[in-house]
Amino acid sequence: MKYNFSNIKKAKKILDKKDCIAIPTETVYGLAANAYSDKAVKKIFKLKKRPHFNPLIVHYLDLEDLIKDCEINHNFIKLYKKFSPGPITYILNLKKNSKISKIVTNKQNTLAVRFPKHLITRKLLKDLDYPLAAPSANISTGVSSVCYRDVNDEFGKKLKFILDGGRSSIGLESTIISLVNKPKILRLGGLSLSKIKKVLNKKLIFKINSAKILSPGQMKLHYSPGLPIRLNVKKPKEKEAFILLKKNKKFTKNIYYLSKNGDLKEAAKNLYFTLRKIKKDKFDSIAVEKIRNLGIGKTINDRLLRASKFNG
Repeated sequence: MKYNFSNIKKAKKILDKKDCIAIPTETVYGLAANAYSDKAVKKIFKLKKRPHFNPLIVHYLDLEDLIKDCEINHNFIKLYKKFSPGPITYILNLKKNSKISKIVTNKQNTLAVRFPKHLITRKLLKDLDYPLAAPSANISTGVSSVCYRDVNDEFGKKLKFILDGGRSSIGLESTIISLVNKPKILRLGGLSLSKIKKVLNKKLIFKINSAKILSPGQMKLHYSPGLPIRLNVKKPKEKEAFILLKKNKKFTKNIYYLSKNGDLKEAAKNLYFTLRKIKKDKFDSIAVEKIRNLGIGKTINDRLLRASKFNG
């Protein structure tokens, strides 16, 4: 896909003034600001209505930029060489002289870092003198944005600029792994755990539902379209939107397909897009058929489970 790089200069100008913009990544769109600036980072939390105990992911161009702020280790290097840039976020120890705003980390001594793959955002990062704190570009607990229109629907004129990079190719957030001490998975995401295990060649500990919020994506209610969601449904109610993995001739009314032929990667890419469409189509509730719990299907199920905690 060909991208329009002409707006990067405008994006940089706004960021340099310690303001927020939205940036495209291969996972979802991010609400970005200078990670070294308290003033800039505060604007992210205000725009998102995000609780301050929920830390942010910081986006870097490459390892050379990262080592100014974080301690790196053997496990990180192995994963970085194999999967970055890409849909994986690493929790690392901060260096004492790091310039990262303490608001980003909620005063913790660790930082969530990622190296986005999207070419426009990589070009932007190359032109900046600071990394970008960038949680998903949506109101807190809501559905993440996967295209320009989603971000505009969320923030409208409250956000000064959206750097358009087309639709996100993965459509689900990054996998988060803590590499402080033994490797721990803190969030399921766009990179499968089997691939991570293969590279590290060791058992992974899971802290996906930790009582203490160690990273983004660990809150019980998240990714919600603001509608009640029922999971593992065999037959929907009369006026309920029904999400299916693929076409099923048995159902003909109020049906939304995530994939043409049941492909889980395609389903993942279409999940948030579908949740938003159902909301716009003015349904009052959503039913979802059972999704295969393997590969990225585990991430889809994680997102749907958290979204289903809505009881408004």
